[in-house]
Amino acid sequence: MANLKEIRNRITSVSSTMQITSAMKMVSAAKLKKAQDAITAMRPYAEKLTELLQNLSATLDGGAGEEFTTQREVKKVLVVVITSNRGLCGAFNTNVIKEAKNRVDFYAGKQVDFFAIGKKGNDVLTKSNTVIENQSSVFDRLTFDNVAAIADTLTQKFLSGEYDKIELIYNQFKNAATQLVQTEQFLPLAPVKTDLNVAPSDYIFEPSKEEIVLTLIPKSLKTQLYKGIRDSFASEHGARMTAMHKATDNATALRNQLKLTYNKARQAAITNEILEIVGGAEALNG
Repeated sequence: MANLKEIRNRITSVSSTMQITSAMKMVSAAKLKKAQDAITAMRPYAEKLTELLQNLSATLDGGAGEEFTTQREVKKVLVVVITSNRGLCGAFNTNVIKEAKNRVDFYAGKQVDFFAIGKKGNDVLTKSNTVIENQSSVFDRLTFDNVAAIADTLTQKFLSGEYDKIELIYNQFKNAATQLVQTEQFLPLAPVKTDLNVAPSDYIFEPSKEEIVLTLIPKSLKTQLYKGIRDSFASEHGARMTAMHKATDNATALRNQLKLTYNKARQAAITNEILEIVGGAEALNG
């Protein structure tokens, strides 16, 4: 009977776990819808802003915005690692952290520091690398203004010459089951690729092109970072929903197996008791 009690305790434990994972799955599914709508609505704006900036930059003769595009010799690199504040989301954080460590190998011989956005990335990277700052609180109130302040900090670190290159690493949201790890160059701005077969866009500029470019570049950088964090936020809920769905399925299968084992053990115990009773009765009659 002690064995039966142990199995009953395991069934209770697995059932409790299944309820928790099922609840977490439903919560993530509800949050995913809102996060998915936000990043889907933002992408066209971010892409159009980048296109406009590229068209303007391609027609400039002067050096407007040159401080943002200067390609310096890379000696010090800052990698912005965007992860989550909580776990239980499969390989979501692990994939980003792995890619971040790969950048250290890629820039072998150069100083590579990290700027963490998210507790999970900060906790792992601080053990073996230099993390100059952690901005995990941005997820408590994810707004453009809060992210813009972080973008201003990163931009200043590049313009002051503290770092020669800044990169972003994050999970790009594709769907609830798929997240793609992206590595993007934040600063300096990548050279514009022009197509000689495509005529430049015809715009009327007011004020001058130079003033517009100098306004658009900081706006574009803030938008790029905000899009990356929004992508990561939606990916986190998608990854957690998928992970909790699989965990619930596994818990259900394990509970069913334990119930079957329990019933078999109970039937065997009852059979043994009957055999003992019958054996005792036969002994009395004999």
